[in-house]
Amino acid sequence: MACAPAALGPRALWAVAWGLLLLVPVPAGAQRGRKKVVHVLEGESGSVVVQTAPGQVVSHRGGTIVLPCRYRYEAAAHGHDGVRLKWTKVVDPLAFADVFVALGPQHRAFGPYRGRAELQNDGPGDASLVLRNVTLQDYGRYECEVTNELEDDAGMVKLDLEGVVFPYHPSGGRYKMTFVEAQRACAEQDGILASAEQLHAAWRDGLDWCSAGWLRDGSVQYPVSQAREPCGGAGSPGAAGGTNGGVRNYGYRHNAEERYDAFCFTSNLPGRVFFLKPLRPVALAGAARACAARGATVAKVGQLFAAWKLQLLDRCTAGWLADGSARYPIVNPRTRCGGPRPGVRSLGFPDASRRLFGVYCYRAPGAPDPAPGGWGWGWAGGGGWAGGSRDPAAWTPLRV
Repeated sequence: MACAPAALGPRALWAVAWGLLLLVPVPAGAQRGRKKVVHVLEGESGSVVVQTAPGQVVSHRGGTIVLPCRYRYEAAAHGHDGVRLKWTKVVDPLAFADVFVALGPQHRAFGPYRGRAELQNDGPGDASLVLRNVTLQDYGRYECEVTNELEDDAGMVKLDLEGVVFPYHPSGGRYKMTFVEAQRACAEQDGILASAEQLHAAWRDGLDWCSAGWLRDGSVQYPVSQAREPCGGAGSPGAAGGTNGGVRNYGYRHNAEERYDAFCFTSNLPGRVFFLKPLRPVALAGAARACAARGATVAKVGQLFAAWKLQLLDRCTAGWLADGSARYPIVNPRTRCGGPRPGVRSLGFPDASRRLFGVYCYRAPGAPDPAPGGWGWGWAGGGGWAGGSRDPAAWTPLRV
């Protein structure tokens, strides 16, 4: 027997409508859109008031974090079952991507948050979101919105990540990347474009780099700790503060035509970076085979920076990386290892077929080492180094 719409109260209609919206699949393109948020002031009705954490919450890649959000609601007059809880991420000043929505017992996570996001449910009035296996892309601002039939309120939570900012340019040289190419380059090196806030924090921590690079918001900036004439000092093009150190800002640039370097950001390393010194230094192709023989891959630039900053990897020996560059990490500075400041030293992009180095390898969590301590890698048979096969594909483990 069908019920006439008039037989359903406004509260029931509200619940049915949102239940249907939660169950209907949402196209991928519809998860990112614009909306207007109407905030209800407590002095006007006092029905819905949202409170979120001041400042920011901090996590790291692979971690679990709670985005705190609580709300007050006149439950005596209205039940909590009719309240909709919605989390969105701010991706542009007025653009939001859906993260999670709940209405009573019906919950749904969207896109890359599926299987990772859930409500904390710590009693009535708790709308806090638990986010597991945090990724680099999770960094940013989130909005917690609470809505009943007629009123809503919202609050913001900023999720920050522990990590490191590193400058990057490809082998083709400096100032060769558009904004999209810079995004791609950072992703290829196990990172994302850094935010202006992350670059400023890195500058406060001592980052000094005299080349302008793209940031996540489409601006171009660079950090100078020690002011000098070619790097934004008095009379230099683009100078925005005379002779003092600071973060120089070129403003928002044409992201499809203008070309700069990039400032990338990476966070906690889930695996391990280690230096592999074969019995003799190798070219880049041999370095890749050496890492593969140890159950690893050639480390990316972002992985080496994360190992240096967060795992305190210190090695005064240059090694190949996946992009064809040669670098080495210094935690404890010494004169013979590149100067008085810690950092990741770079030898640029040597000739991949002629220059010989060791290699920095990356092994994912849980991957076994087929050649535990006491073993090295080289060519065997037919006279060893004096003769025999020199094909890196013929490498075998040798006791050292």
